[in-house]
Amino acid sequence: VQLQASGGGLVQAGGSLRISCAASGRIYSSYVMGWFRLAPGKEREFVALIRWNRESTVYAVSVKGRFTISRDKSKNTLYLQMNSLKPEDTAVYCCAAGSQYSTQQSDYFLWGQGTLVTVSS
Repeated sequence: VQLQASGGGLVQAGGSLRISCAASGRIYSSYVMGWFRLAPGKEREFVALIRWNRESTVYAVSVKGRFTISRDKSKNTLYLQMNSLKPEDTAVYCCAAGSQYSTQQSDYFLWGQGTLVTVSS
């Protein structure tokens, strides 16, 4: 299975953007899918996760209430809807797959290439 993120771009503060992560190959029902981000000068951090087989989600405090993670099983695609974007949301966003319901990067064994989101002030 390969993951490919897309949909990043430049958006003004307060705007919205939806990024996607397409999976080629089978996503097992036991998988947990996550979004992580890497901002300039910072370590990669957890953003959100969702169980592939049911609507069970977890969000980082910094994005809760603004971001929504979802998946379309028929399209084998993971999404991250980002609203009320802030300049501090600027980062490369990566999708990942794991088998643990976890916010820890080490629990994810499959990573896709990232997509750059830039939020201007």
